[in-house]
Formats: sequence, structure tokens, C-alpha cells
Amino acid sequence: MKRQMQGPEPARSSLAGLAVVLAWLLPAWGGAHEPCRIEVIEKGSGWPVPLVELRTTHNVRLVTDNAGVIAFDLPELMGRETWFDVVGHGYERPKDGFGYRGIRLKPEPGGTLKVEVTRTVPAKRLGRLTGGGLFAESQRVGHDTDWPESGVLGCDSVQNAVHRDRLYWAWGDTTLARYPLGIFHMTSATTEVRPLKSFEPPLRIKFDYFTDANGAPRGVAEMPGTGPTWVTAYVSLPDRTGAPRLVGSYAKIRPPLEAYEWSLCVWNDQASRFERLRVVWTKSEQQPKPPPFPEGHPAFWEDERGRRWVLFGNPLPTLRCPATFEAWQDSNTWETLEPQASLASADGQPVKPHTGSVAWNPFRKRWVTVFMQAFGKPSAFGELWYAESKTPTGPWGKAVKVLSHENYTFYNPRLHPEFTPPDSPVLIFEGTYTMQFADRPPPTPRYDYNQILYRLDLDDPALAPAQEQ
Repeated sequence: MKRQMQGPEPARSSLAGLAVVLAWLLPAWGGAHEPCRIEVIEKGSGWPVPLVELRTTHNVRLVTDNAGVIAFDLPELMGRETWFDVVGHGYERPKDGFGYRGIRLKPEPGGTLKVEVTRTVPAKRLGRLTGGGLFAESQRVGHDTDWPESGVLGCDSVQNAVHRDRLYWAWGDTTLARYPLGIFHMTSATTEVRPLKSFEPPLRIKFDYFTDANGAPRGVAEMPGTGPTWVTAYVSLPDRTGAPRLVGSYAKIRPPLEAYEWSLCVWNDQASRFERLRVVWTKSEQQPKPPPFPEGHPAFWEDERGRRWVLFGNPLPTLRCPATFEAWQDSNTWETLEPQASLASADGQPVKPHTGSVAWNPFRKRWVTVFMQAFGKPSAFGELWYAESKTPTGPWGKAVKVLSHENYTFYNPRLHPEFTPPDSPVLIFEGTYTMQFADRPPPTPRYDYNQILYRLDLDDPALAPAQEQ
């Protein structure tokens, strides 16, 4: 009996010893390290800078969140002097003697380090609008812990419309945790018409998504036919009774990226989804290409005779119709427009627009556009330009580059004139940040295939060449 009672003692003793050994070893392994907070800020303004990568010499990539924060916890580098390459798409560090742009830091557990970067483009990055982990790095060091997650990890190009005193948002193919193409019939949400309380980072816009019975974001444009649904030309128009009707055009898509049908659709306010109104074109041998059609980003315009039109284009207007629900659905009222094929840069070089939008700007008292250049440099589809005109149909003046990317794409930029009061010199725009159509870059964690918001100050001297008219 005594021997039986004493039997377990060596086991308890061994466990206690093992606990002591583990307690001694864990700090060396990095398991008990508190992250080091690294803040990336813009030189001069002190603003936090999202989407800045710090890359170690052994190719670990760390990316700032919407608060410009990285929670550094690499055990092999903690407490060591460490070189970081800095890659910022318009934000950079000075080159050293070998041509490297970066900084040397010594991360310590629980410490805080700051990295100053210089902005090299007129556009100021406010932050990421969509996707998961907007404040993931900050949360790891105890900040923004109450920020809610929507469940959306990535989404394609945006459409916006002011409808019934709310700003409606719609996005294309949407990535969820359970599948890359988790929602392919448009995801949608609403916000206040002016959702920004400040035009400085960090960016915090909370979307009120249209959800399913489980409270998860859902598709709002499930239309007949196979393949994804892409809604465009999203606009709210009054009907003959004065009631606002939210409408759009949509394409049905089949592999690889072929549109085989174009149709008109109308938003059902009670069901919170789009319904097909009528098919305008179906691909066939007799009609291999669609006719002129409302697509792109709409803008309202009143001509010299007081007639109100809605213009459609991507970026420059290609079609117009009277700004009523009845005229929009009647293709006999659609008038085609011939957009300017290219603009001239300040040094006289041609700049060919690819995608973008136009809007009237009360501060400049001009029509303005932000557009992506076709086959620009250094990125074929990552260079954005600004220009002005006295009329929405041109002629457009000189173009100034406002945003550049290092082997990355930033397409379908959309102006947000509704974000700012009429006397504001601030112009807000967003676009889709994606590795697609670039030269096989590694996708940026969390940011790839998402919407990023920028600010332009229209009184910035850098824009002066575009304003000489």
C-alpha cells in the first residue's frame, strides 16, 4: 500500500521540472514575446500610412493596417538590428549607397518604433475600404479591438448611387473565407451619404450590408443564366410620379471573362435586391457585339437649355439619356457620345484613358476626372491621372499623374463628389487594388482585390498644369 502511494511522486516531480524548463525556454523560442509596435507615418503631416510593406532580408513581408501599424513578432529578429526594405506605392524612404530604400530598426518586445516615409505623389492614401482585418495589426497590440468584421475578405470594383437619402454601394465578385468566389451576384451595402467624419487617416467606414438569414453579406443581383452577374451604371432616377428608382445595367459572364448578355435591372426596395427589367442584347453570330448601352459610372448634367441628363462612361461619357426612369429604360432616348481618345500630359505626351469616372466639382467650377491610364509606366494598369474640362464631354485639358504603383494594378477608379461639401478643395476617389494584369507580383496580404480610398487636394500646386484653362 505504501509503495502504491509513493509511485506517482516521481511523475509529479518530473512534470514540475519540465514546467521550469519550458518557462525558461519559451522566451528564447519567442512564444512569450509581446509584439513590437511599428508605426509608419508620413513625413511632415504625421499621418499614418496604410499599405506600406516592410520586407526583411529573409523575405518576410509585413504590411501596415489602416492605422499604419505593424505588430512585429518575428522571434528570430526580436532584439536584433534588422534591415527592412520599404515599399509603399507612392510613399518611400531615401536610397542608401547601394540603392536600397529602407530602414534599420531594432524591434524589442512591447516597444514602439516609428518609420517616416515621404509621399511622392499628389494623392494621399486614406486607407482600405473593404476586406478583412482592416485593423488586424493594431488589434494585436491592443488597439481598435471593437472594430467589427463583416466576413468579406475581398471584392471587385465599386458602383455607387445616392438613393432615398442613403449612399448605396455595390461590388462585383466577392471573396469569403469559405471560397474565393464566395458571392458572384454583387454584394451591396449602404452608408450615410457623407460617411467620412474626417478626411484624414485612419479610415473607418462601417458598411450596413444586405445580409441573409444568418446575418452574412449576400448577393443582391441573382439573375437568370449561368455565371457571375456584374452590375454597372448604378443610378437613382425619378419616375413620372417623382418616386426615386434605383436602376442599373448588368452583364452575365462566362469563362474566361466573356459577357454573353446585357440587361437592364431595377432595385426592389422591399426585397432589397435587383430584378431584371429586360434583356437588351444576347451574344449570337448575328449580334457578336452589344449595341451602345448605359455602363460605367453615371453623372448628372444640366445643359444650357436647362435639360437634365444622366451621362454614362468609363471614364469619359459615351452615352446619355434624359434623367428619368422612363427615358432610361427606353433605348430610343439613348444618345451616343464620342469621348476624347487621349489626353496630353503636362509635357505633351499622349495619355490614353482606360477606366475611371467624371464629376462636376463646385470648388474648381470645372468637370474633373480621375482615370487609369492604358499601358502606363511603371505599371501597365496602375497609373492614375487627373484632368479638368469646362463641359463633361470635353475637350479635356492637360493631365497630371496623381498616383503610381510598383508592378500592381489599380483599376476602375470612382470619384466620390458626394463625400464633401461644395466649398471643399478635397476630392475623394477609390479604386480596386489587385495583382491581376500586372507582371506576376506576389499578392499583398489582406489588401489584394480590395478597394482603397484616396484624397486629392485641388489647391495642391502639383495639379496646376491640369488647371491652366
